[in-house]
This record gives sequence, C-alpha cells and structure tokens, in this order.
Amino acid sequence: MNMTDLAVSTDLLRPVQGPTANAAGASKDKVKETAEAFEASFLSQMLKPMFEGLSTDGLFGGGQAEATWRSFLLDEMAKKTVSAGGIGLSDSVMNEMLKMQEGAQ
Repeated sequence: MNMTDLAVSTDLLRPVQGPTANAAGASKDKVKETAEAFEASFLSQMLKPMFEGLSTDGLFGGGQAEATWRSFLLDEMAKKTVSAGGIGLSDSVMNEMLKMQEGAQ
C-alpha cells in the first residue's frame, strides 16, 4: 500500500452544515402543516351541519351516493379554504405549538 491509496478527497474535508438549521426549518414546516390540517378538520366539522338537512332526492339529486360521499366533499372544501387563507385558526395553533415546543426544550 502506498500513500496515494490513503488520499482523501477534499470534498470530504469541507465543513458540513449542522443539522440544527435544517431540522429547525423542517420542524417549523411540520408544525405549520399540522396546524393547517387541524384548521381543515375544524372547518370540515363546522360545515357538516350546513349540509345535513339537504335533500338528495329530485331530478339532479345524487341520492344515497351523494350522502355517502358528502364527507369527502366537505373535507376538500375545508382544505381549499385553508389553502386560500383560511380563518386564521392555523396561525394561532401554530404559534401555540411552537411555544409548547420551545418550553419542552
């Protein structure tokens, strides 16, 4: 074995960014995603009573199938509402989650 076999690439000697910067950003993104999912779930539950009394019979009604798939429609309506700005609930939830996370550390 000679010295050239032990040579190390200069790429391996460069300092590597610590995981804290990337982890903090990823953690904040995950908290935001969770807060938005909570807001969407809340909105879906708030929209539910609006559609409970609707009749699905008639010429353009979907019958039993419409009633079966309505929860999926409400979930999607809630998700779109959140992605368009929502009602501000996710911001409050996210702030509280971040405070709790900081307190735990």
